[in-house]
Amino acid sequence: MIQKLKRSRLKVLLITIMYSLWATSPVFAADQTTPKVLVNVSISQQKMTVQIQGRHDIVWPVSTARHGKITPVGSWEPKWLSKNHKSSLYNNAPMPYSIFFSGHYAIHGTTQIDKIGSPASAGCVRLHPDNAATLFHITQQVGLSNVKIKIIH
Repeated sequence: MIQKLKRSRLKVLLITIMYSLWATSPVFAADQTTPKVLVNVSISQQKMTVQIQGRHDIVWPVSTARHGKITPVGSWEPKWLSKNHKSSLYNNAPMPYSIFFSGHYAIHGTTQIDKIGSPASAGCVRLHPDNAATLFHITQQVGLSNVKIKIIH
């Protein structure tokens, strides 16, 4: 378990470093016509794909809305970030590395790691906390207006 945790944190660090180096390159900064970061969420596949300037894909499993709840479908720019958010709707449930995109809906980390990959949330898009931290830091670096979130069935 400890080895797995160390590998996971190392992976987050490597992705963040790679992104930081790449994001500061002249090639990355040159094209302003498309979002720098495109986050695609597939509800049917319970999968998120993150494209950085259309050249790099990161794929992570997610959890979207469980039966009786709804994850909104559409396209958004993130509205605000909250690193250590607690849910005001669900008994102060931890929502680490929240990226809010529509009202109370956010992409965020979860403590229910065993449920990732299947519908389990009240509507938010849940990620492993390490993956949520990576996406949060990338979003901070490029700025909210340079991130596009698209959720499809």
